[in-house]
Formats: sequence, structure tokens, C-alpha cells
Amino acid sequence: MRLAALPIALAVSGCNWVVMSPSGDIATQQRDLVLVATGLMLLIVLPVIALTLLFAFRYRASNKAATYSPDWDHSVGLELMIWGAPLLIIIALGAITWTSTHLLDPYRPLARIKPEAQTTGTNVPLGTLGGTPQQIKGGANNPLEVDVVALDWKWLFIYPEYGIATVNELAAPVDRPIKFKLTSSSVMNAFYIPALAGMIYTMPGMETTLHAVINKPGDYEGFSSNYSGAGFSGMRFRFYGTSDADFDAWVGRIKSGGGGLDRANYLRLVKPTEKVPVMRFGTVDAGLFKAIVEQCVAPGKPCMSTLMAHDEKDGMTMPGVNGGHGPQEAESRPEGALMKDGDEKGSGKHWTAPADLKRDGGTRTPGHSDNRDHTMLVPHTLPGSRPVAVG
Repeated sequence: MRLAALPIALAVSGCNWVVMSPSGDIATQQRDLVLVATGLMLLIVLPVIALTLLFAFRYRASNKAATYSPDWDHSVGLELMIWGAPLLIIIALGAITWTSTHLLDPYRPLARIKPEAQTTGTNVPLGTLGGTPQQIKGGANNPLEVDVVALDWKWLFIYPEYGIATVNELAAPVDRPIKFKLTSSSVMNAFYIPALAGMIYTMPGMETTLHAVINKPGDYEGFSSNYSGAGFSGMRFRFYGTSDADFDAWVGRIKSGGGGLDRANYLRLVKPTEKVPVMRFGTVDAGLFKAIVEQCVAPGKPCMSTLMAHDEKDGMTMPGVNGGHGPQEAESRPEGALMKDGDEKGSGKHWTAPADLKRDGGTRTPGHSDNRDHTMLVPHTLPGSRPVAVG
């Protein structure tokens, strides 16, 4: 028996069970949903597997004692069991999944920080920051805001409440809700800390939201779970669940020893790099994250909100857009080809001579109906085809 169990033990010895043993309330509820859904499905799967093996053994060719009923084709009780049991399980599974997925919506603010503690939304002092007593904005039960930017190939975390930022390092106090606002600098990515919550995608020009909480102090791994190019495998970071005092000390160290992250530094940081070490910034441009989302960090580049305002004004040119020449009537803009009449479009040179006049029945007369299958605006030769004769 021990020898038989050895291969199984070896197979699972390298597994990381963090998804089944998380440290955050959201991840715990997601794990419970997976277990409940799996258990409900096994109510059908296991009996079917067992009955399949039983029938194969009982009605084997060598068992002459088994009842042979070739004309039997219906049983009310058996039909009710076959269709009724799966139907009840599907109804139960659907109800549980529908309610749970709405309660675990990443955009939904947390109603609790753990099973025995509800959020209150009150401001509670968080101790000291850098040796000076302060009332931290939000308090212990209001969310800690963290702006997340997926770069190539690293993670940028901005703490707007504290005016700091880090690269590939994230920290949060235990039992304090966290509100992540996420975006990407170039390509789609996926933010995932298995011990904290499920993954959520980040996309350039868009902002997604994730609410979560960590309930146990520790050092956890975070990474990108969506392939994003050459440096994807090294796009990992550490997430620290800390006490309030340790978090205050961490913030204080960054404020006192980190550099500044303004738009010019961000433009240098955003360039693709691999296996980037931890970086810390003691000050951050207050409007940086909004500019990243709206893709207007570079000087002179209009923000998406400006472009949308331009569209809402029915084609009026906004200052700073289209060269910054000020208002200009939409009627002065050239129309596309689809908006023009046929006689306004003009025509290009037609190449009408077919490759073989006798065989194809064509003629060199431009516009002749025999040439309608041989007419093209630009002559080209596809691989394996004959060159077009030019007449």
C-alpha cells in the first residue's frame, strides 16, 4: 500500500497549494466556491464512474448468471433518476454560482474583511508615519488605494494616499481592505496574487478595479498570468502582508530614502526591461496614473478625455489637438471615399490585357465586357500565377 501511494506523493510534492490555502478573505471565498461546485458535480461523476465499472463487470461475457433482457427499453424510476438528479444539481450549482460570482465581483466594495468582521467605513487612527502621529486618510476600515500599472516587464505600484511608488514590491496592512485600480502601459496583462484574490486583466487605455484584503501576515508571490512578450517569465513581484506599525515603517523608509517619480522618470521607466529589481520612489506626480490611463504622459500628447471632448463637439478642433490651431468647422475636413459620389472618386489606370488572349477569349480594348474578369487597378503577380500582360 505504501509503495502504491509513493507515485502519488511524488506527483503532488512539487505542487503549490496556495490557491486551496489562501490568506485573503476573497481568495478564501473563491476557493470555497470551487470546492462546492466540484463537490456538486462529483455527486454525478462518481456514481456514473462506479456504475460503469459495475456494469462492465456484472454483464461481462463470461458471467452467465447475469440477466439478459434484450427487449427491455424503459423504466420510469430509472429515467427519473437519470434526468432528475442532474437537473437538481444544475439548479443548485447555478444558484450558488450566480449569487457567489455577484458577491465576489472585483468591482464590488468589500462587505467584510473576514467572516467574523464587517467593514465599518469609519476613520480609525493608524499609528505613526515616520515618527509623526497622523490620521491616515481612509482609516483602518476604508480601502487602501493602490494604482497598478503593468509595464514591460515589471509592475509599478502607486500609493496616492501616501505619495509613494514602488516597482515589483507591494505591501498592505493585515485586515485592511485594498482597492486596486489597474491599467497597462502597452499590452494586455493579468494581475494575480493567488493568496489574495483572483486574477484581473489590465489593458492600455482602460482602468479595471479589484477589491481584496489580506488576513495573515506573510510574504506572498504575485505575477502576470497573461503572456505579454519576451520578459513575461520574469514579471513577478513580492506582496507583503504586514501589521499597521510595520506598514507605517515601510512607507516611512520609502518617503525618506526613495527618489521621485515624475513624468520624465516614468517615460524612462516604461521602456522594456527584464528581471527588474525592486525600485522605490518617495514622491510621485499627483496626476501620473490618470495620465497613464489616458495615454498622455509624453509632453504635447493629447489625453483621451480631450479627444473625446473633441468628438462630442461635433468635429470642432480643440486647442492642443490637430496642431493646436483652435476651432475649425467640421465641414472643412475631407470626406472619405465612401462618402463621395462615383464621379468624384476618379479612376486609376486599368490593366485589361489577359495573359492569353486566344484561350481566355479576352480583348485589348479597354472597358470591353470580355475583360471584366481581368481588370485590376494595380498589376501584381501571385505565387504560382502567370504574369499579367501589359498592352
